Amino acid sequence: MATNLSVRSYAGDRDLSAIADLVNTCEAVDRLEEGTSISQLQQEFDAPSLDKTRDLCLWENANGKLIAFAKLSVSEPGEVTDGWLWFRVHPEARGGEVEASAIAWGEARMQEIAKERGTPVKLRSYVRAEDGDRISLLVNSGFQADRYFFRMARSLSEPIPKPQFPEGFWLRQVSCEQDATAWVEMFNQSFIDHWNHHDLTVEEFNYYSNLPNYRNDLDAIAVAADGTFAAFCYCEINPEENDRTGRNEGWIGVLGTRRGFRKIGLGRAMLLAGLQRLKAAGVDTAILGVDAENPSGALRLYESTGFRKIRNSISYVKDV
Repeated sequence: MATNLSVRSYAGDRDLSAIADLVNTCEAVDRLEEGTSISQLQQEFDAPSLDKTRDLCLWENANGKLIAFAKLSVSEPGEVTDGWLWFRVHPEARGGEVEASAIAWGEARMQEIAKERGTPVKLRSYVRAEDGDRISLLVNSGFQADRYFFRMARSLSEPIPKPQFPEGFWLRQVSCEQDATAWVEMFNQSFIDHWNHHDLTVEEFNYYSNLPNYRNDLDAIAVAADGTFAAFCYCEINPEENDRTGRNEGWIGVLGTRRGFRKIGLGRAMLLAGLQRLKAAGVDTAILGVDAENPSGALRLYESTGFRKIRNSISYVKDV
């Protein structure tokens, strides 16, 4: 670590402007579509799962200028604790030393968590498949690729088939206050057998459903005859992101079918219902992300409804 660099913890809202400027400076060079804003950062940092005093780190040069920032997203306690490391280094400060310090910070933080929880820990990091420099950095730091993901897109100008729900199921919007506990149970039962699943909490659901971009008209569930929440599709539109990219896109944020209700057409019906809602909201293109090895056949479903791959990402992991 160079002597003219200082490392410190997050000091509160007064750091937001400098972090946003750094991220956007990196975005102007890297073109990863990961620009941000002060309000977006504030929402990320206020998430209940983030320990702002220990899961954020800043690097400054001798003049007090922010030249790197890292965030660690730590999973809820379980048999294994995962920490997802995200960091950006100013283009003029790149070259390995600061990047290595960011990774070392992530490793040290995860080792703290291992002692606190008494469980094995893994440090993870996502990277775009075309980002050769970041891939080399991770590999040289002892990381290994362990999962691949696709981002997919579908034009909403193309016809959207009418959703066909199995007999006995009906579609309705989510009522956040009344449905929180049942929705979270459905979510966890839907993803329990998926790769790297960590249970969602009611506290997290309540937080995210109160964010400015949350729209009740884009949050739908399929309910069985006995009242069981069987499937869901939550969509999101981020006006700030659309302004930055100059596009008009909406996300299929989360789509799932509960155990015991699969293979009867609910996933397709919910996806088509979500596409209809995004189109009605005025967006031009639907976007989603999918695990390339998803065991439920999600990739086939998306391709069969008109989605096409536009980007590949890789999850890298290191035991610490």
